[in-house]
Amino acid sequence: MNFITEKDRIYATDPEGNVIAEVTFPTKNGVSTINHTYVDPSLRGEGIAGKLVKLAADKILAEGNKIAATCTYAIAWFKRHPEYHLE
Repeated sequence: MNFITEKDRIYATDPEGNVIAEVTFPTKNGVSTINHTYVDPSLRGEGIAGKLVKLAADKILAEGNKIAATCTYAIAWFKRHPEYHLE
């Protein structure tokens, strides 16, 4: 799956251009908050949400920002990955 990276969003589309997976993380005052993770029901169980959150976390840190999360999936993911520190 090819992910498209934008300023505060990473996502993938199907051949018709519909969003099938997405994570958003708006940034304010040096803190990027992962606030939304979506994976199309047809793709669930393939680990795509985890890949999205990891890509977002890596991008946030590479840009020198701190990570926060309000998305319930992202919060659970960070609990399973203590190598990433939440704000």
